[in-house]
Amino acid sequence: MKVKRNQLQEGCIVANDLTLLSNQPFIKKNTVLTQDLIEIINVFLVDVVDVKAKLVTGERFTPKEIVEEDSESKTTIEEPFIDMYLSAVQTYKKYFQGWQSGLKVNIGDIRKLFLPLIDKAIEHQSDILKLHHYSTKEEYIYHHSVFVGILSALTAKSLNFTKAEWIQVGLAGLMADAGMSKIPSKTIKKNGPLLKEEYEEIKKHPINSYRMLKGLTGITDTVLLAVLQHHEREDGSGYPMRTQPEKIHAFSQMVAVADVYHAMTSERHYRAKQSPFKVIEALTLEQFGKFQPSVVQALTNGLMRYSVGTQVRLSNGDIAEIVFINQQYITRPMVKLKGSNEIINLSTETLLYVEDILN
Repeated sequence: MKVKRNQLQEGCIVANDLTLLSNQPFIKKNTVLTQDLIEIINVFLVDVVDVKAKLVTGERFTPKEIVEEDSESKTTIEEPFIDMYLSAVQTYKKYFQGWQSGLKVNIGDIRKLFLPLIDKAIEHQSDILKLHHYSTKEEYIYHHSVFVGILSALTAKSLNFTKAEWIQVGLAGLMADAGMSKIPSKTIKKNGPLLKEEYEEIKKHPINSYRMLKGLTGITDTVLLAVLQHHEREDGSGYPMRTQPEKIHAFSQMVAVADVYHAMTSERHYRAKQSPFKVIEALTLEQFGKFQPSVVQALTNGLMRYSVGTQVRLSNGDIAEIVFINQQYITRPMVKLKGSNEIINLSTETLLYVEDILN
C-alpha cells in the first residue's frame, strides 16, 4: 500500500525501492524502517512510500490514511508462510524474555511453535531466501533462532534424514541460542566490537543452552549435543570445547552452517547484512575446512533449488530474474534483465554478481 510519509512507523517494510533523481535506490525494497530511516525519508521530502500491509512484528499495518491500496492489502496481508514466520519470531521473543527473567523452558510450547512452522516452510521453500530481509538488528536474536531452526531442519531433510530426525535437528537449531538469555543484554546488543571478557561471556551460551534443555522430556541426547557443539569447527577453531572433528555430531554441523548463514545475511549492531549469494560463496570458499562439505552443499542446494523466478538486483544496479541455476557455479546463475529480456550468464560475466534478492 502507498502511504504518506507522516503515516510511517517503525517496523514498516518497504515494498519497492525508494529512489532519488539518480534512480539509484537510497532505501531498498524489503528494508525494515527504523526511526533514523524515517527521518531520512523526511529530509529528502519523499511524499509517498510504498510499504507492505504487515509490520515486521507480524501485526497488520493500519495507517489512518492510505494513498493507494494494492490488491495484496485488500485480500491477503502477506504470504501465509511469511505471516507464520513473523508471528513465530514474536512468540519466541516472549519465551526468550521469560527465560531472561528465570522461567524454565516449556518444550511443549516450543514444539507447538515450531512443528507447524516447519511444515509450512517445506511448502514455501522459495520464501526462505527472503527471510533475512525481515531481521532487524534490534530483534536479531529472535529472528536468528527461528530461522536457524527452519534452515537446520531443511538441511537435514536435503540430506535424506528421516522426518523424526530433521525435526530434532530443527529443534536444536531453534534452541541453540536459548542460552543467550543468560548473557547480559548490554553485551548482546552492544553496538561495536566486544571486549575480550565480553566475548568470553558470549562463548558460554552453548553451555547455557545445554543446561536449560538437559533433563527435559522430549529432548534427546543428539539435540543436546547439537546445541552444545553448534559453534565447534572441524579445524579446531570453534568453542566452547574445541572438539575434535571426528567427535562433532552431524546434527551439530547442520545447525552450525545454518547459524553462520543467517548471521552473515542479517543486519547486526556492528555489521551490515550481506547478500545470500555472497554468503553462500563465502561458505563454500572462505569457510572451507571448518564444516563438512556435504552439509554446506546440502544447505546451499536447498536454498538455490527454489530460486528460479526470483527477482534480484545485480551489482551494476540492473534488475533481473533468475532463469537457471548451474550446479557448478551455484552462486552465479543465468539471469534475464528486466525490460530488455537479455540473458546474462553470470558464470562468464565475472565483473557482475547478484547484489541482493528483491522478492
